[in-house]
Amino acid sequence: MLGSAHARTRRAVHAPPGAGPHAARPIPPFTAEHERLRAEIRRFVEDELAPHSSEWEEAGSFPREVFLRLAELGYIGLKFPREYGGGGDPVADAVFVEELSRCGSGGLAAGIGAHSGIALPPIWRFGSEQQKQRYLVPGIRGELLAALAITEPDAGSDVASIRTTATSVEGGYLVNGSKTFITGGVRADILVTAVKTTAEGGHHGLSFLIVERAPGIESRALEKLGWHASDTALISLDDVFVPRENLLGGENEGFYLIMANFQWERLLMALGAVGAMDAAFERTVAGVRGAEPTQAVRHELARIATTLEATRDVTYCALRRYVAGEDAVREVTIAKLATQRAAFDVMDRCLQIQGLDGYCDRHGIERAVRDARLGPIGGGTDEIMKEVLGRSLGL
Repeated sequence: MLGSAHARTRRAVHAPPGAGPHAARPIPPFTAEHERLRAEIRRFVEDELAPHSSEWEEAGSFPREVFLRLAELGYIGLKFPREYGGGGDPVADAVFVEELSRCGSGGLAAGIGAHSGIALPPIWRFGSEQQKQRYLVPGIRGELLAALAITEPDAGSDVASIRTTATSVEGGYLVNGSKTFITGGVRADILVTAVKTTAEGGHHGLSFLIVERAPGIESRALEKLGWHASDTALISLDDVFVPRENLLGGENEGFYLIMANFQWERLLMALGAVGAMDAAFERTVAGVRGAEPTQAVRHELARIATTLEATRDVTYCALRRYVAGEDAVREVTIAKLATQRAAFDVMDRCLQIQGLDGYCDRHGIERAVRDARLGPIGGGTDEIMKEVLGRSLGL
């Protein structure tokens, strides 16, 4: 464990450029050791990922070896228990996600996060010991890649409308249906898949299956506005046999597993958005410093700084409560809702300040604008977040 999850430290990493040492302030749950880790990860991202981001964006994917390198450094397993090869510290994983957003490619960050932050956690939290040894351990080593397969052509945030079926047969299930917008779904070795296991369906008829690559599974990469380096897939499953021991959790209990997993996914999206806004803001300030910016530009940067500070604070509040084991649904929902649209707006305002230079910068703010647009859609739309938040208020 990288220090106490609730210790305080003086940290200047997030101080606005040029603000000086007086801008540092204690922000739990990060510790001095987390900040050393932050500096280490930032160097890694700048030295080993960012220089290749444009190449991988153009290719529409990134090498599988990236996962092996991340595993070598211990980054994939930061939050998972040490007995499975992890680091045992979810706050360290939060640092990783925030810093990964500086890689220059939303697709690269999403492709990595889809495996380590979204698909592996359900196996860790709900899997049997056999499932953890078979899938989680090699996943942490980067030798096996996983993708979470929930969304369907006719069922997105409304998971109760899932139509992919798992029919019980001798020794297991036959799975039929399709999944779409599955990040990492082209290269994934296993799909942590939401299926309907009762004829009635609905919230009480869903289950999770760990589906290994097998005959009957076809994946096709989708073209999209942003996230070009991620292999976002349309997946079809035609009479795919899945052994019964690959049932994750209890049969017909999948809805509760999905809802539990959403909290970490949404918190990771908020952290990633904060990191991305921070990076864009720093680049924009650096670009106008020394160029005698107008009052209008100074005021616009002040607005961005205010947005960044507010979204960071609500996100860190949600992180504190989550890692403390408290009921953080309300705080996580607020963080997700506050950061995603704000990130797109911040990127747009940074582009406006940079003018035509930014508009034509396919490797900088122009890409960041496109990548940020998915935020209000993925992991639960803004409308779903408002509904969740409204219900948490007893409305």
